[in-house]
Amino acid sequence: MDTPVIDFHNHAGRWSTNLMDDDPVRFISIMDAAGVDRACINCIFHGDARRGNDVVTRFTSEHPDRFIGVGFVTPHYPEEAIGELERCFDVLGMRSLKVYPTYFERPIDDLAYMPIFEWCDSRGIVVMSHSSWVFDSDVLTLPTRFIALAKRFSNIRWVLAHSGNAPRGNVLAVEAAQACPNIYLETATSFADHGAIEFLVEGAGADRVVFGSDSPLLDSRTQIGRILTSTLPDDAKAKVLGLNAIRLLGLDSAGRG
Repeated sequence: MDTPVIDFHNHAGRWSTNLMDDDPVRFISIMDAAGVDRACINCIFHGDARRGNDVVTRFTSEHPDRFIGVGFVTPHYPEEAIGELERCFDVLGMRSLKVYPTYFERPIDDLAYMPIFEWCDSRGIVVMSHSSWVFDSDVLTLPTRFIALAKRFSNIRWVLAHSGNAPRGNVLAVEAAQACPNIYLETATSFADHGAIEFLVEGAGADRVVFGSDSPLLDSRTQIGRILTSTLPDDAKAKVLGLNAIRLLGLDSAGRG
């Protein structure tokens, strides 16, 4: 297919057990092998959010035509969060924010997140969060938790990474998207059943599903293959692969900032 491919979910930073060596050139070679034009990249692997955002900025400044910066903040350090948000979006030029309640060990709707979401709502920021319901105890980012948040912070465009992960999580992710027009679903997972892509698009609509790979933690080639080999019509595949991300992030028609 001749269409821009924007990978909404990627990680920078070193993590040796997962063979992450923090090399943007190697990362680009993987993108090229998978057919990815641009990658939205975050770094959540440091307790110091500023350090992680500096890693991302190295990727985006060295290769601005291939990487799109995604900021990260954590409620672990509430006195630092707002200042780092201002630096991410006013100085570093990030296009969206990643939050990760699993590290915080409290749910996505915990009160500690509210100052962060209030700031994002005032700016109309795109916020992506891990979302999952694989095991009964896997409830910190239960997709339906996002419904009340999306209604309260209606200027935020919420992206549910993994769309709940497992099949039953997919059901709740679709329920959340149907309840709130500012909730979008993202496709990266290693838990989904056959037909999951079709299920997400049918449930949320072709305009509100974005392709993500979770690279390099997951293989971007197999993740993009899930879209390409789905039974979706080509116009819907084009939206999922990149056109929705271009619109969501305010990029030009070729996916450039």
